[in-house]
Amino acid sequence: MSDIKIDRPMPPESLFNYDPAHTFEPSLELAGWVRQHILEESGKLFNPDHVHLLDANIGYLWAGMPNERKGQRVIGMAEELTFRCGRWQKYRQEMQFAQWFDTPLPDYIITLDAAFCENCSDIDFCALVEHELYHIRQQLDAFGVPKFSKSTGRPMLELRGHDVEEFVGVVRRYGAGSPDGKLEELVQAANSKPEVSKANISAACGTCQMRLAS
Repeated sequence: MSDIKIDRPMPPESLFNYDPAHTFEPSLELAGWVRQHILEESGKLFNPDHVHLLDANIGYLWAGMPNERKGQRVIGMAEELTFRCGRWQKYRQEMQFAQWFDTPLPDYIITLDAAFCENCSDIDFCALVEHELYHIRQQLDAFGVPKFSKSTGRPMLELRGHDVEEFVGVVRRYGAGSPDGKLEELVQAANSKPEVSKANISAACGTCQMRLAS
């Protein structure tokens, strides 16, 4: 990606004033940038793995406060927008998201650490965004066929974990031949020349850490 010039969105300076009343900022600019550069086929960073998200309703938030989980800094999180709480709490949260994103409300939210994104390289920023996008996949039926909504015709989505979860010690002792073949596939991908470039964002995703804790 060294020869690809991108004009990436930056978090607003107002988030760095550490005002408790202004710790999150919605970004329509970021949503448009992701669509233009990653989701659309004409984009400089187009990735066909994300085509199911082209018509998805995803909201993007900058987070102006740090987040840690089990001693690790969280710099990104993808989550389904759900309200599992009492009626007043639900209406209060719906009102807040409606003020941020208008209606209809997003189906999924991707939150990014504003301080990290302000200072990281273009490579790390793009890798972080795509990491969170990969957490939102298209549902499959019992035969492995992608599912679409009968009412809208749009892909039916869900959150996903990583392709591979394994201990280093197991790989060291027994190799990469996992039963589903995913680990070996990951090793082969790691040994190939990167399609974009290398990035250092491991263990920094809140979605991953929540799944590990559950």
